[in-house]
Amino acid sequence: MSKKVAFITGAGQGIGEAIALRLAQDGFIVACADLNIETAQLVKEKIINQGGNAFAIQVDVAKREDVFQAIQKTLDLCGDLNVVINNAGIAPIMPIEAVTPEIYQKTMDINVGGVLWGIQAAVETFKKLGHGGKIISASSQAGQVGNPELSVYGATKFAVRGITQTAAKELAPLGITVNAYCPGIVDTPMMRKVAQDLADLSGESFEWGMQQFAQNITLKRISKPEDVAACVSFLSGPDSDYITGQAIIVDGGMVFN
Repeated sequence: MSKKVAFITGAGQGIGEAIALRLAQDGFIVACADLNIETAQLVKEKIINQGGNAFAIQVDVAKREDVFQAIQKTLDLCGDLNVVINNAGIAPIMPIEAVTPEIYQKTMDINVGGVLWGIQAAVETFKKLGHGGKIISASSQAGQVGNPELSVYGATKFAVRGITQTAAKELAPLGITVNAYCPGIVDTPMMRKVAQDLADLSGESFEWGMQQFAQNITLKRISKPEDVAACVSFLSGPDSDYITGQAIIVDGGMVFN
């Protein structure tokens, strides 16, 4: 897998950072793309300090032109592209009657638009290069079942599953596989914010908020970002070449299919 190139959005923290570090260990050159260029630079430096090869790119995944430019920059720097991982996302938490048009639009633009534009840019680049590739996007356990207080977030993650299935069927003739990963409760800055928001709404502690999400996990522990990164590593590598259109659940046993 040496010299293959992976482009990852939301790579500056949490699951995205763990994916970037894991794929660098797998031998990929990693494009660490994030809205926050400072955190992306820090992840790049971690990879380089560990003997890997990476660079940082600023991207706003809600803007189609931004995503295309970031992937083109990756191609300009590396001369190739093999895997595109649409990981960036946000998770607003609130009762359904409190959702505003602004919250709805922003979440859709990032969580759904970012995936759609990432797929489009990946396809354009793979065609230009004359080979297939892998597209992997972030869905969620909340994209499998509805969760209270997560109406808009859940809607976007259900949408990612639908886009993944459609793209897998459309792009198979080009040698492109399209899959998604569905994390459950992962100890990341975003998840901690969700738990704190829920606790604040309920007048409870942060620990109470985390427990509300974790109490039904079969394996009885909140997952680490590295648990999800291991699944994405599999989907990025040759052992998953015969898998497409799937949304693999990595939640410790919260949802069973």
